[in-house]
Amino acid sequence: MKPTFDPIQKRKMMKKTILLFAVLLVGFGAKMSAQEYWNFGVKGGVNFTNMTSDGFEENNSRTGFHLGVLAEIPVSDRFSVQPEVLYSTQGTEATRVVAGDRYTGEYQLDYVQVPVLAKIYLIDGLALEVGPSFNFLANEKYDFDSSALDAEFDSDMASSFEFGGAAGVSYKFNNGFFLDGRYTQGFSNVYDSNDFDGDAIKNNGFQLGVGFMF
Repeated sequence: MKPTFDPIQKRKMMKKTILLFAVLLVGFGAKMSAQEYWNFGVKGGVNFTNMTSDGFEENNSRTGFHLGVLAEIPVSDRFSVQPEVLYSTQGTEATRVVAGDRYTGEYQLDYVQVPVLAKIYLIDGLALEVGPSFNFLANEKYDFDSSALDAEFDSDMASSFEFGGAAGVSYKFNNGFFLDGRYTQGFSNVYDSNDFDGDAIKNNGFQLGVGFMF
């Protein structure tokens, strides 16, 4: 008989895998940086995220943060590949009508994002960044208010994996510090098809960050 795992066990295993990947990226990046093949760095910043759905009566962006590590792998003078591992807090504030009752609340979803970006330098320091992002759900929580119910609870309704993309610009200073801004878009549905009446709900938002390349 094959062993079975509940969603909490699967999520714990996934977190350990992502953490191991991040540690390997840090260690290998630092080693390669010393050999002048890779540039290794850290970054963090603010998120302004939202979720789109035809089922939302109205919604507003949620402010969060991202924090993580990255490595820039030069391919030519003007082109690099930049993998990253980021912890990103996302979600939205939305109103939804269910069975005639209006529920207003905050959707809080945290992801471990693994974007793999193509980095194209236009001039010294200034680059365009674009590529896919492989996002793994780390935590979800909901805080709802309605005429019938006020509740805050954890859940496992959201999909454990999201495929998305990112596009933006960055500027790297000569001293190693850099600034970046990007737009992120989830291409796959945030929730499984049987949840939320089958509505297609997708993540999107902006990330503004600052970091340092060693």
